[in-house]
Amino acid sequence: MVKTTLKIDGMMCGMCESHVNDAIRNAFPVKKVTSSHSKGETVIISEEALSEDKIKEVMQPTGYELKDITSEPYEKKGLFSRK
Repeated sequence: MVKTTLKIDGMMCGMCESHVNDAIRNAFPVKKVTSSHSKGETVIISEEALSEDKIKEVMQPTGYELKDITSEPYEKKGLFSRK
């Protein structure tokens, strides 16, 4: 699993978050997408790494400015897991 974090400029409200989430969900087979307009970021959890070029292509028509993309391995923490 891969966690991809997008830094996005221009999200102002919950509807902006939904607009970004829907654009990502419609373009990629993702497990989870969450956006925060207050943090200015979208976090995507997926089985495979997502193409940065494709993310840029998907975000272009939304009208929001994509500032940065970072990816890292994602491991879901179990209920009783210890660090």
